[in-house]
Amino acid sequence: MRTRRIRGAAAAAALAVGVGACSAPGGSGGDGKGGAESVVIGVASEPDTLSPLLGYGKDGNSKIFDGLLARDTDLKLKPALAKALPEIGDGGRTYTYTLREGVKFSDGEPLTAEDVVYTYETILDPKTNNTARSELDAVENVRASGDDQVVFTLKYPYAAFAARTVLPVVPEHIAGGQDPNTGSFNTEPVGTGPYTLAKWSKGEKLTFKANPDYWGGEPAVKSFTMAIIADDNVRATRLRSGDLDGAVLPPNLAATFKDDDSRRTYDAKTYDFRAVTLPTAGPVTGDRAIRRALDAAVDRRAMVDKILDGAGLPAYGPLPTDDPWYAKDIARDQDLAEARRVLDRAGWRTGGDGIRAKDGQRAAFTLYYPSGDKVRQDHALAYASDAKRAGIEVNVESATWEVIEPRMGRDAVLAGFGSVGDPDFGLYTLLHSSLAGDGFNNMARYDNPAVDQALDTGRRSQDPDERRAAYDTIQQALVDDPGYTFLTHIDHLYVLADRWEGLTTQLEPHEHGFASGPWWNIETWRPKA
Repeated sequence: MRTRRIRGAAAAAALAVGVGACSAPGGSGGDGKGGAESVVIGVASEPDTLSPLLGYGKDGNSKIFDGLLARDTDLKLKPALAKALPEIGDGGRTYTYTLREGVKFSDGEPLTAEDVVYTYETILDPKTNNTARSELDAVENVRASGDDQVVFTLKYPYAAFAARTVLPVVPEHIAGGQDPNTGSFNTEPVGTGPYTLAKWSKGEKLTFKANPDYWGGEPAVKSFTMAIIADDNVRATRLRSGDLDGAVLPPNLAATFKDDDSRRTYDAKTYDFRAVTLPTAGPVTGDRAIRRALDAAVDRRAMVDKILDGAGLPAYGPLPTDDPWYAKDIARDQDLAEARRVLDRAGWRTGGDGIRAKDGQRAAFTLYYPSGDKVRQDHALAYASDAKRAGIEVNVESATWEVIEPRMGRDAVLAGFGSVGDPDFGLYTLLHSSLAGDGFNNMARYDNPAVDQALDTGRRSQDPDERRAAYDTIQQALVDDPGYTFLTHIDHLYVLADRWEGLTTQLEPHEHGFASGPWWNIETWRPKA
């Protein structure tokens, strides 16, 4: 994490969901003159649900809920609802957690082991619409041992299992009486966390109030509001006007605050990458030669330099080049000559308009990006420009996710993914054929038996060398048989009024705004003297 006064631009982008700019949320005012007990933050999107049973907060840092474990600034696991890290037995097949004493939900009811059991069993129930269920594939069963102990039994040793228990725990006495897919708990959550939801105005804002009975101590920031502002420019304007205390911003807009001494920028390194999904069911993108040519044609370094102003890395696969699991021999420069050779060999011939065709099919397809996301728009336009030089026509269109989602199976999307921690966390859901078309999992419908086998090995093996070989195999396969064109790994940039102490950032996943950013630990902030 790097904290500094703004001296240049860095990159940040969040999943835009097609909601309009909201009215002023009110609060402390972002000009540095208001009180420090109330904070208003501008983010690009809101969650579909606030229920962990449907995936909310699954990677930790929910302000309403806690998991058995949590992560510190450096992502090291630490006890949360559990009083200590788990006891591991039976060769890595059992994990036993003992609960912290005296923890209560915000309605005053005590936390018990049965709440933990209910949470995990409900998520694992196929009837529950949780697309992250595969992340708990290793769990065979979970049971309570008395009121304060929970025992997980795994089907196979899973080296990364403890990190999965940052998943938030919900109260069975409330959620247990509802349908997890449609119940009121999805919008009226009750948890053990440092804040409670005070109000949710869909498409506009969510307001949270400090939980005075929080087991970790009552927060000094008594309330905070997440203002939902999909458009980057509007978010920057409202930050400048003092309507917001802070916001996530892309580089060109962050740079406009460089002379403002009352604000500070927080630059977070991430696993967040931008990629173009290339559905195998598409009449053009389904051709492996097209996918390989696009991979060779793209100028990743230029995207980092021109779109991200250097605040990011070229993406040669789903893992960043500075990650310990990154396969070192897969980096590749733009090679238009190779792109053209690949297409020539596959029978794609250049027409009079410069666009190739084969068997009457033009090498043309549509690429969607979410409306209001300038960083994705710029990536999409640069990608289309590079593709055209190889003879492939990419028609760029913006749309809301409501429009994009039904088309993901056949049309390309400028998507964002990336998970911190173990490589299994991000790669399995991105690539395994069993998850093709499962919501936003495996959006490209990628199907490669060798990759599936390597993913299974990486998930089940406890041998570090065997796991490394498996993930090297996966990354090399994505060069030879790409289902995505990986473009860049981006930094996230946040600009906030300089009125608090204790602000830090973590190494971040793709998902940010609500869970990540300098407010990941807002419950520990203190007003500056």
